[in-house]
Amino acid sequence: MPKHLTVKAHLTIEELERRYRQARDAIELTHYQTIWLLAQGRSTKDISAVVGYTPNSIRRLTREYNQHGPEVLRNRRRNQLGAPTLLTKWQQAQLAQALQGPAPDGGLWNSRRVAEWMSKLLNRPVGVQRGWEYLRLIQKRIEGAQPWSKTDV
Repeated sequence: MPKHLTVKAHLTIEELERRYRQARDAIELTHYQTIWLLAQGRSTKDISAVVGYTPNSIRRLTREYNQHGPEVLRNRRRNQLGAPTLLTKWQQAQLAQALQGPAPDGGLWNSRRVAEWMSKLLNRPVGVQRGWEYLRLIQKRIEGAQPWSKTDV
């Protein structure tokens, strides 16, 4: 029979439940729910079926909680800045200016043409999807500009 996980009493069962029910972030909610259910004596298999975490993830979360306390139950990804934008503000301004005129081949601007323009500027390949994202971003910033094609062709 598998060993039952134990939870250190950093918080009472009532406090774990209160924090679980008050959590507004989905990750925090699931973390508090997991530890709360474990503190009640539920099995890892049962908790896995409820919260959708693998038993290994539950064991890892429990180990971190036991070592460091409730702080590890917060969503630590929320405060991460993420990757920098592909184009700087200055480069976005350059793109906005380029989009005011015709595309380099004389047609309408579309995601493929924006991606090609960005590839030349950055000296590396840029995907069509990224071209579409920047086309939409710049479109939202420019009011009353000429229409751009929404096709990738």
